[in-house]
Amino acid sequence: MTNEQDQPQPGACGDNTTDSPRRLPGATRVAVTGGAGFIGSRVVARLLRTGSRVQVIDDLSTGNIGQLREAMALGLSDSDIHVADVRSRDCTAVIAEWHPDVVVHLAAQASLPAALRSPLVDADINIRGSVNVLEACTRADVGLVVFAASAAIYGQVRPDCLPVTEQTPITPSSPYGLSKATALRYLDLFERHRGLAYVALAIGNVYGPRQIGANSGVIPRIATAVVQGRPPHISGDGQQTRDFVYVTDVAEAVVSACTGRGRGLINISSGQEASIKEVFDAVCTVAGTAMAPRFVPAVPGDARRMVMEISRARTVLDWQPKVGLADGIAAVVRDAQTPRAEVAV
Repeated sequence: MTNEQDQPQPGACGDNTTDSPRRLPGATRVAVTGGAGFIGSRVVARLLRTGSRVQVIDDLSTGNIGQLREAMALGLSDSDIHVADVRSRDCTAVIAEWHPDVVVHLAAQASLPAALRSPLVDADINIRGSVNVLEACTRADVGLVVFAASAAIYGQVRPDCLPVTEQTPITPSSPYGLSKATALRYLDLFERHRGLAYVALAIGNVYGPRQIGANSGVIPRIATAVVQGRPPHISGDGQQTRDFVYVTDVAEAVVSACTGRGRGLINISSGQEASIKEVFDAVCTVAGTAMAPRFVPAVPGDARRMVMEISRARTVLDWQPKVGLADGIAAVVRDAQTPRAEVAV
């Protein structure tokens, strides 16, 4: 692992941050698509802590109501949760009738393997669904859209061009990256032609506790396998690198973007590069076990190396990551070791 930052103090990996929440003007009305998901549920809770009024739009295909337990303790009610697909009229009706000040668009098909198996479904959700949300935003006179883009929009980047900046050419090499990049182009179009302001967060490889199911990330998958005594599958040779970012750091970045500080594309990640094999070794160390991974064929279109420059996020959003990779991995391993029935979801 390179460019290691100072490690946070113990307890930094918990979902309940002790820092003062970012302030939004007054009782800002924020609609969050994908608000019952892995990232979205944390965003919703943090928005409520700022005094914002929040509506959740989620089809519950990967999210679940249990993820919103903290948000409901903070005042989110059943009537604030709308079960709707972002491609549907039900979704646009929620936005059109509620007239939010900000729409946080997190709902997506986020699995690279699933996108490779069915690029049509991936495009339908990530492109058509996004355009449907943007159309609703213009009709409801929404002031700002915060969009979850992905590091995948940058595609295969030459080593001499790393770390990627917001000026790095957008050349996606996978269906998932292409669908996210296309949605980003639509955001540009809606801003130019319809005056819809946006900030798009190009988010690195997000991980953390409670990341389960179809969209489970590589760190939780490895941790779960190791804890269960199964050799995890690692695609390729394991030397491919990623820029991992902890979920609570991502949620803070989203809330910061909701304040209206930024515009356009902003990279959100740790600014550190780590290989999948290094992550596997770290998981084994934390779990106190030794085993060999099972290497499987590389995923087509998967980036060989990725690390992101995040100085714009520091300057524009007054944001920086707080949870180092070592502490984040330890939190994921602890979660994997906890019987699922006892995990707070």
